[in-house]
Amino acid sequence: MNIYISQFRDFVGQEVTIRGWVHNKRSSGPISFLEIRDGQGWTQAVAAKNSLSDSAWAATENSTQESSVMITGKVAKHPKRENVFELQVTDLKVIQRSEDFPIAKKEHGPDFLMDNRHLWLRSKRQWAILRIRDSVITAIGEYLHQNFFIKVDSPVFTPNACEGTTTLFPVPYFDLGTAYLSQSGQLYIEAAIASVGRCYDFGPVFRAEKSKTKRHLTEFWMMDAEAAFVEHDENLNIQEGLVRYIVRYVLQHCAEELTMLERDVEKLKKADAPFTRYTYDAAVKKLNELGSDIKYGEDLGNDDEGLLTKDSLVPVFIEKWPKEIKPFYMKLDKENKLALNDDLIATDGGGEIIGGSQREENVDVLIERMRTEGLNQADYEWYLDTRRYGSVPHSGFGIGLERVVRWITGVEHVRECIPFARTIGRLKP
Repeated sequence: MNIYISQFRDFVGQEVTIRGWVHNKRSSGPISFLEIRDGQGWTQAVAAKNSLSDSAWAATENSTQESSVMITGKVAKHPKRENVFELQVTDLKVIQRSEDFPIAKKEHGPDFLMDNRHLWLRSKRQWAILRIRDSVITAIGEYLHQNFFIKVDSPVFTPNACEGTTTLFPVPYFDLGTAYLSQSGQLYIEAAIASVGRCYDFGPVFRAEKSKTKRHLTEFWMMDAEAAFVEHDENLNIQEGLVRYIVRYVLQHCAEELTMLERDVEKLKKADAPFTRYTYDAAVKKLNELGSDIKYGEDLGNDDEGLLTKDSLVPVFIEKWPKEIKPFYMKLDKENKLALNDDLIATDGGGEIIGGSQREENVDVLIERMRTEGLNQADYEWYLDTRRYGSVPHSGFGIGLERVVRWITGVEHVRECIPFARTIGRLKP
């Protein structure tokens, strides 16, 4: 019976067959202990010479790190570890013998590991991160659908920018001139809300800024959401609900992976509580009290975000920023002309994971903001049409997948949170 390692609990005492790879092997005379990975889990396969045919024992001895194998055996409870199961081998066949796997059981530098990213993905650490990433994606989709959002895909090629062209990749586009690789699908899903009410997209986006930090990638995955008839405060509530749902989902479904990564799950559990909210003005004042030299009207740096959350158990919203440092499409508070926007800063040095705002729904105000910022109105006529025909108050936000994964896993660098990282200095593999 072919099953996955993750199903062993249901097959104790039965003979099964698994197919996978030898992650590690050690021998003690006539007994070999093989650590096997099949994609769904990890197990110890115990092969005893006197329980195997000569050919199966020879195959066991011939297997090497990362050899692909098919193993038959009886599932048994581990003699010392609770809720751990192993395989008592009765037959083993080598599908392909691996020769001199380049990633040895020793410390390797990050450049070497990134050069061999296609092989590094096989490690326990990367296996755990990939599975948590998948769980975050699943949780986002579940939460949004439960809250009446549907997925609407936006294009990767765009004729104009969402927030200016300085951080975009230009692409020659046949006879139509220059297109750009999308930095956000926001403008397109804003158009879609007049059809479906609430929607989101989820896919790769591109930023050409030359940032060399632990939080930046050139290509990364973003989920953008938009909702009709949702204003600023409700928008924050939706964002908070999403992040708390993600945390609960990962805690429930990825206990083994979090243990592998030595993540302090108690900190994650405590993050599932009402989030702290500061206005930008209050945040700047608090940062000055904490020793930051940030001045009103400046964006928060990484150190500022860290200072603001260092003693917080929950992520922190910073809302209502000066309009001068925010994009043209954000609606302004009538009382103080501050943008009705927010950044959500994660704990444990996670940094900004969400940016959102209420959108300006008045076409005349939007045109004036565009003129002030020097944008070519003709490039945005299709977007302005969404305000000319049945415009409504609406809000949205974007959440960076890799940044959320980095925060939840506790890994140091965001490059480990995407299968194949693209940065200003890396295009391969």
